[in-house]
Amino acid sequence: MDRLTGTTVDARMDAVLARAGAFFMGKSPVHQAAEEIARRLEAAGIDYAVAGALSLGYHGFERTTEDVDVLITPEGLERFKAAWLGRGYVNVRAGGKPVRDTVNNVRIDFLLAGEFPGDGKPKPVVLPIPREAAESGERFRVVTLPKLIELKLASGMSAPHRARDLVDVQDLIHRAKLPKDLVEQLNPYVQEKFAELWALAQVPDEDY
Repeated sequence: MDRLTGTTVDARMDAVLARAGAFFMGKSPVHQAAEEIARRLEAAGIDYAVAGALSLGYHGFERTTEDVDVLITPEGLERFKAAWLGRGYVNVRAGGKPVRDTVNNVRIDFLLAGEFPGDGKPKPVVLPIPREAAESGERFRVVTLPKLIELKLASGMSAPHRARDLVDVQDLIHRAKLPKDLVEQLNPYVQEKFAELWALAQVPDEDY
């Protein structure tokens, strides 16, 4: 029994498994939050693309996450907040970019086109305008595979605290069996790192 929460280890494990099960079935609060914000953005004609872990799943490597990453223009974010703050969404912090979906209790992190991934400092890879780096999925628009890889590599390469992004790319290469020549579609800034991770990902499933 946990003295702080009053729950047993078994009960906590059951809750974790239930959340994971819902996620991999595509029925988690995170998926519901992503679908809801996508509907609202599309209805308002606001350009967007879902990024982060949800887009990883679309491209072949599923892992759980507790938030939704949305690529959007600064103008699009301003329009969204003007229309929806106080109507199912609240700011995570005053003046900040993220909001919380109050119905699904899920954080929405906005990635602004024109900014730089990772450490935020200027680099050859920049967060793109959504319509130039998105494709339509079954539920919402997602960042294309080459652009997703570019952004994650540039993020992990420039920000030590974003090392998870490099692991994501390696796992995506392995699980989705991405071809080595995909490197040709990437910005030269990240090509060497992609080649390195591609080589590391060529481990048989039984040893991975």
